[in-house]
Amino acid sequence: MSAPPGNVIRRNGLGLLAWLAGIVFFLPIAWMALTSFHSETDAATNPPSFAASLTLDGYREFFGAGGGASPWPALVNSTVASVASTLLVLLLALPAAYALSVDRVRKWTDVLFFFLSTKMLPVVAGLLPVYLFARNAGMLDNIWLLVVLYTSMNLPIAVWMMQSFLAEIPVAVIEAARVDGARLPTVLTRIVAPIALPGIAATALICFIFSWNELLFARVLTGVVAETAPVFLTGFITSQGLFLAKVCAASLVISLPVLAAGFAAQDKLVQGLSLGAVK
Repeated sequence: MSAPPGNVIRRNGLGLLAWLAGIVFFLPIAWMALTSFHSETDAATNPPSFAASLTLDGYREFFGAGGGASPWPALVNSTVASVASTLLVLLLALPAAYALSVDRVRKWTDVLFFFLSTKMLPVVAGLLPVYLFARNAGMLDNIWLLVVLYTSMNLPIAVWMMQSFLAEIPVAVIEAARVDGARLPTVLTRIVAPIALPGIAATALICFIFSWNELLFARVLTGVVAETAPVFLTGFITSQGLFLAKVCAASLVISLPVLAAGFAAQDKLVQGLSLGAVK
């Protein structure tokens, strides 16, 4: 039995809108990639030249071939800060979400609101106290300070996301494990985590992206030793001379880890983001 014409038109219309939205979001990335292969003179032309000759000069300068600083320390710092903070967030958020969704504590809705309220303070409002604490504690230009900050910044989001994911787990499965004598650590690692793996992967990816892209704290609290990739990127923006092609090349390279992580986890990401939305 064929679908009614109205349903076919609606489905095709939604598909067309989805393609248009995807193209709109993809165009700036494609433009940045194309500009990164142009010379600085061609990249600065107005209107831009699509047929300009291609070159790798922007990438050579980014990787220090022109005598500039090497990006590898900054990339390693970003990787350490993002991966370590994401692992800490998952380690802390999983039992917290379990207590708020499966084995609910008293006034769990108030606890959720408290987590959400911590995100209402603008980041810049807490910058000065954090800076003074880091200076007095001798933690300036320390990558582990960023790990702690990124963990505290992403933990409320992770708890909110994983709470909705864990709420979809059948309680009967957990009760059966308890009857068999499974303790809480076993329930979390052997029962809850495998079932909620898509949601955990989606949470981890979002926390990784937020940590990788964070600039404000990294710009103020780091210097040479703990400089992250976004901070290294800002060094290509100068008040004199042309820098658009170099910035595009640096932006594309720095975005690759996030794009690779999203592509590798895209199936789990789709499952996880839809897990808590459908009852």
